[in-house]
Amino acid sequence: MSILRRQALLLLGFGLAAGTARAAGTDTTKADGFSFDKPEGGTLSLSAYAGKPLLIVNTATACGYAGQFAGLQALWTRFGTRGLTVIAVPSPDFGNQEPLDGMAIAEAARANHGVTFPIVSKTHVRGAKAHPFYRWAAAEKPGSTPNWNFHKYLIGRDGSIVGAHPAFVEPNDPRIVTAIANELS
Repeated sequence: MSILRRQALLLLGFGLAAGTARAAGTDTTKADGFSFDKPEGGTLSLSAYAGKPLLIVNTATACGYAGQFAGLQALWTRFGTRGLTVIAVPSPDFGNQEPLDGMAIAEAARANHGVTFPIVSKTHVRGAKAHPFYRWAAAEKPGSTPNWNFHKYLIGRDGSIVGAHPAFVEPNDPRIVTAIANELS
């Protein structure tokens, strides 16, 4: 299949997904128009966090960057009472470094890294199967899409992407901490 044809199909798929979400009454021009499945059942709607900053991170429990769970927890502990929510989005897209499924992912993150912030169900974050949030984020920040686990999107209080940080940028990096603090002030 040619590259142009693949790109056209991807754009068509994005358009259909966005159209479906709009038909359901959500606004997919901002992050709060999306939701994720929860491993225990039900959905985690980003609209519940409207007006508050979010740090959405694709994660994997068997990744070399899994130590960043502790840094994400530190951000959640430091800024959670002021309105920040950290959301882990486990992904099988990078070397299948998320070998677990369902609640086992959340249990491993909690047991091994002390995580208390929300963890959604295993989700694709790139390619044709990417979750609608990640397709939206790719359209909003084309050069800043996940290339590995622990890619971080900071969503501002207005529902737009205010920062995108690749896996090697630690959660305690001053760029992330400062951007979060700015969104909370």
